[in-house]
Amino acid sequence: MLTARLMQDVVDVVRESGAIIRRQWEKTHAVRHKGSIDLVTETDVAVEAFLKERLGALLPEADFLAEESCAAGAGPSPLCWIIDPVDGTTNFVHRIPQVGTSVALWEDGQVRLGVVNVPMMDECYWAGLGLGAFCNGAPIHVSAAATLEDAVVATGFPYAIAERLDEVLARLALVLPRAQGVRRLGAASVDLAYVASGRQDAFYEMLLKPWDVAAGWLLVEEAGGRVSSLDGGPYAFGNEILASNGHLHGGLERLFTRIEPVRAQGRPA
Repeated sequence: MLTARLMQDVVDVVRESGAIIRRQWEKTHAVRHKGSIDLVTETDVAVEAFLKERLGALLPEADFLAEESCAAGAGPSPLCWIIDPVDGTTNFVHRIPQVGTSVALWEDGQVRLGVVNVPMMDECYWAGLGLGAFCNGAPIHVSAAATLEDAVVATGFPYAIAERLDEVLARLALVLPRAQGVRRLGAASVDLAYVASGRQDAFYEMLLKPWDVAAGWLLVEEAGGRVSSLDGGPYAFGNEILASNGHLHGGLERLFTRIEPVRAQGRPA
């Protein structure tokens, strides 16, 4: 299914969708709440509609698993596009530029291609299974940091932060004194792209959805990194995620096995 032509066509479509975000950047947004801190704007809906129309024309036989239109609890079909039109909606509303559009092609139980476009930074990351990872056409690779003392570790917080506060704080308490720095960008797809490109050395989070991580998962692995569950087991949608440059994985696993794992339900944009 994956060809060089399809890869390029998808990159072009996703980059084109970034124009919608750029046009809306300085405008007042019509914001509604899906949850107490879970936002959606007219831009989320417009970008998703654009992507579904254009990607549907490229691969008519593929289904869609897209954040703003999927049924509650839905998972990927054997062949589908997995889409987060605006990852970092809260960032978008507050004009913080770490806002990503994430598109992945899922086929027969694995991600075949992934694109994360960060239009306000003019950066487009993409990867194809077995083809490597790139940003704006240049190859990217994970960092060489070998110890947590030399590492920037990123994380995120779930929508259900009030119910999960003890777990979130327990993990931060383990990482903060050991890492060189901890960051929270507010967009998991961008976090994973930054791990793939060596800007961040590791990323972990609970309660993520497939559209938050599908494209970034492939980016990290194709850039030479590793993606797993927090305990080091194989990653699957619904698990807590740990992505790193590989060198840091064992140390982080040992830290996180002190915390009881939870299942995914949702996350803040």
